[in-house]
Amino acid sequence: MMKKYLVSILCGLFLLPGCDYLNMVPEKDIETIESVFEQRTKVEGWWIGVYADLISLLQSSDKNLAFSASDEYTPSPVLYTSINLLPGFLVANGQQMSQDPYGNIWAKMYQLIRRANVFIDNVDKTYNMTQEDKTWWKADMKALKAYIYFELLRTYGPICLIPQNMPVDLEMEDYQLPRQPVDTCFKEIIRLLDEAEPDIPRHSQRSAIYGFTFTKEALYALKARVLVYAASPLFNGNIFYADFKNKNGELLFNPTYDREKWRIAAEAADKAAEICAQGDREFPAKGSSKKTTLLNHMDDIEQSTYSMFSNKEYLLEWKGGMTTIYIYLLPRLVGDNNHFEALAFGCLSPSMKMVEMYYTENGLPITADVYWNYGNRYKLGSESALAYENVVPLNTDVVRLHLRREPRFYASIAGDRMYWQRGVSTQSLDNNLLVQARKGEGPWSSQQDVIVSNDYQNICGYWVKKWIYSWIPTKNYYQGITNETMAVIRLAEVYMMQAEAWNEYLDAPDEEHVYKPLNKVRVRAGIPTVEDAWTNYSSNPGKIKTKEGMREIIRQEYNIEFAFEGHRYWNVRRWMIAQTEMNGKSYGWNVLGSTATTFYNDENGPIEIGRSFKFVAPRDYFTPFKAEEILISGMKQNPGW
Repeated sequence: MMKKYLVSILCGLFLLPGCDYLNMVPEKDIETIESVFEQRTKVEGWWIGVYADLISLLQSSDKNLAFSASDEYTPSPVLYTSINLLPGFLVANGQQMSQDPYGNIWAKMYQLIRRANVFIDNVDKTYNMTQEDKTWWKADMKALKAYIYFELLRTYGPICLIPQNMPVDLEMEDYQLPRQPVDTCFKEIIRLLDEAEPDIPRHSQRSAIYGFTFTKEALYALKARVLVYAASPLFNGNIFYADFKNKNGELLFNPTYDREKWRIAAEAADKAAEICAQGDREFPAKGSSKKTTLLNHMDDIEQSTYSMFSNKEYLLEWKGGMTTIYIYLLPRLVGDNNHFEALAFGCLSPSMKMVEMYYTENGLPITADVYWNYGNRYKLGSESALAYENVVPLNTDVVRLHLRREPRFYASIAGDRMYWQRGVSTQSLDNNLLVQARKGEGPWSSQQDVIVSNDYQNICGYWVKKWIYSWIPTKNYYQGITNETMAVIRLAEVYMMQAEAWNEYLDAPDEEHVYKPLNKVRVRAGIPTVEDAWTNYSSNPGKIKTKEGMREIIRQEYNIEFAFEGHRYWNVRRWMIAQTEMNGKSYGWNVLGSTATTFYNDENGPIEIGRSFKFVAPRDYFTPFKAEEILISGMKQNPGW
């Protein structure tokens, strides 16, 4: 009987890429499956192992396309060569393929689902565990299974659901499960979360050694995120997929828009915020140790990206995330003996789109602030206010694009004539470095006389500061980072979901449901409330009064608050605006220019550099299945592939 059960497990394990592995079951594994669920230590190893393998897929910047396949970055040409460890850039460039897709997680995720099912079905058999722990661990695995389903759903669209292990004595075609309608998939995810909720502990009730697992706060936030996706245009009345059917003729997308889905999502986000408020999930205390208010705000923002299972804003956090990408973000600083790092390349820049995405100091888009000269943004100016000391050099020529911007801009972006703290300063060494990016000026500038494809080179003139912690020196940086985690869900997203969902449901935005949660994020960022900013400083004060106006404002707030965190990749898809956002040329400064005039292109604006962004709709809204898997599994390929 046990052998039959094990073969059933393994058949399901390899179900979707095919069942060719059925004749590869060694006899010794029969005893292993039986023994695992006898003892707590082995059961715990199974539980943690599912998390570990999931994290290795989703928290890896070289495997998870969301970290690099949006338009947030401008890569050096060398990152398109055979040494490229971040294939997302190829996807952003329109080079995804169905023969062997980049970011292909389908088979491995279904292996995890099968392992989750085995755990759920067998954990009650463990003899040396308390019933309380059995109940909790089973509930946690259900929540994790829901999360796996969700990741598959937003990656591939309609997915196959496997509620339990399948018998071994089915005909082969019975293992070829059909893809389910997206509404059915969302319902199953919510069912799992609701079933798990009563037995999931609050953050304050859970042992710190299980910091990677679900808490009530995380579960409710995930539920809200799932429902926001279900209400979003990609899954709610999607005209692109109105005729997409299973092989049996079943519609996989409901072509009719349902406004009520936004109400359900809004109420779920409200409940998540309530649960977080009842617990100890909150924005960390504001810093006050820096010299200026702006520097303190920048420190608050930097701290929001740092945790070792210790950040009160983090609702769910896992290790990894930026491990591979660090080497490309970190400036190399050749020639600076105090800061040179041989393992850093500094060849991955923020895109000019992201540089211009950040607000002005008044909390407005640079196109909307009447006190910020948008027309002269590429001309040189200077700053004299002490409020900007140690952020930009005072009374010095600086491109106006870098002046009078919001704290998140200065905390996340480094560019020519901007300061970047690269280690704790001492009496003998000032580590608040001035970025001097023009050719021939030193360690920041290009080491090549031309743009090349065989060496690491910053081709844009900007660096991403986010994730590069200011208190850890550039030199030997990798010795300073140890057990940092990255947020899977953080509190700011809960507030953003409240604002977005209620704005989409209500006839017009209001203070309680839309402005208030949005302002929690803005105030932490050190900018005025949305009402103050748009009423007192904007060229269009009436914009916040309309659903359409607030939709644009909320979406830009998402883009800024979660820049470089992997959110934009998903958001432009669920909003169904990727075909306009992800098609365009790449721009930057002339990094081979040795003077301000040549570097800034005679003050005429950025020049075209690098590769263009390419997105084909509807094809690129979902990752294709590997062609071989389609042939074996009998599933229907995503449209366009």
